[in-house]
Formats: sequence, C-alpha cells, structure tokens
Amino acid sequence: MSVIDYKTEQEIYKTGIDMLYQGLGASGFIRFIQQFNQGHGNYAEDRQQWQQPYSVDAILLEMKNETLP
Repeated sequence: MSVIDYKTEQEIYKTGIDMLYQGLGASGFIRFIQQFNQGHGNYAEDRQQWQQPYSVDAILLEMKNETLP
C-alpha cells in the first residue's frame, strides 16, 4: 500500500513561495510578485484629491518654516 502525501493549500503556497525565492533571489522574487498586484481604485483620481490642498506657494512657505536639526 502506498502513502499519498497530501499537502494543504497553505503548504503548497509556502512551498511555491520558497521555490520562487530560491530560484529568483530576493529582487527577482519581488519583481515577480509585483506583477500580480494591480492595486485598487483609480490612482490618478486619488492623487488629485490628496494633492488638492497643495500649491507651489504653500510648499515654499512650508519649506521656509522648516528648521534643520
């Protein structure tokens, strides 16, 4: 009788991640994983919203008020 080595989804995932890391190295692994993360939302619209309060004058004024350590 043969024994079947059944792996859980988590074990298969971890083995795959480990193999990718070993085969590609750290930077290659990161670049590979980044291909599958498309993010969410609309970056252009979000950027416009959070940058709205900024102006060149406001940024220059803030820079003038900064003190160096």
